[in-house]
Amino acid sequence: MAILEIRDVTSGYGEVQILWGAGLTLEENKLTCLVGANGAGKTTLLRTVMGLLRPWSGSILFEGKDFSRVPAHTKAEMGLVLVPEGRQLFTDMTVVENLEMGATNRRSRPKFKDNLERVFEMFPRMKERANQKAGTLSGGEQQMLAVARGIMAEPRVLMIDELSLGLAPLLVLQLFDSLKQLKKTGITILLVEQNVQMALAVSDYGYVLSQGRSELEGPTRQLMDNQHVRTAYLGL
Repeated sequence: MAILEIRDVTSGYGEVQILWGAGLTLEENKLTCLVGANGAGKTTLLRTVMGLLRPWSGSILFEGKDFSRVPAHTKAEMGLVLVPEGRQLFTDMTVVENLEMGATNRRSRPKFKDNLERVFEMFPRMKERANQKAGTLSGGEQQMLAVARGIMAEPRVLMIDELSLGLAPLLVLQLFDSLKQLKKTGITILLVEQNVQMALAVSDYGYVLSQGRSELEGPTRQLMDNQHVRTAYLGL
C-alpha cells in the first residue's frame, strides 16, 4: 500500500527550475532510495515534499489525500519527518536536549520515554554522550544524533538526506547497519544518498533522478543489474 505518492512535480528556487516532472511512490513499511548525481534535484525534491518549497505543479499525496499545499509544520504533525543534509543540530544543547527537540509534536510527546530507550538501544554511543553538547561530537556521532532526533518525532515516513556524506567508511557501515535495524521496526523510509551501492544494498526499491526527472525505477536488485546504473553510478 502506498503511503506517499509524488506525481509529476515541478519546483525550484526563484525563477530557477530544478524539478521537471519528478515522481516516486513510497510503499508503507518499505525502505526506498533516491539516487542520482550531484545537482540532480534530490534535496530539492525532499524540501518540496516536506513543504519547505512550494511545488509549481504536480501533486503530493499522503495516504491518498493531496497535501501538496499543506505547510511543513502540519506535515510534521502528520508524521512526515526530514533528517536534513548537514544535520542542523542545536550545537550548544546536549544530546538529550536535541532528542527532546525532536519529540515536540503531539504524536511523539506521549511516547518520549519509549522512543528515547529505542534510540539509545539503536545508537549506544548516544547514551554514552547523553549529557555532552552536540557541537563537541564527531561527524559520525552528529549524524547518529540527527537520525535519532528524527526517530524521536514518531515518524510515519522518515526522509533522510545524505546519510553518509563526509563520513569515514567504518562509520558509514555502522549507520547503514542502523538503517537496516530501523527498517525492521516498520517505519517507511526514503533515503537520498550519493553512495549508490550502499543505498541500493539496503533498500527494497529505488529511483534514479537525473536533471530533475525520474529516469529509472525498480526493485534494487534490478537496478543494480541495469547496465546504465552500473556504468554511471556504480563505476562498473
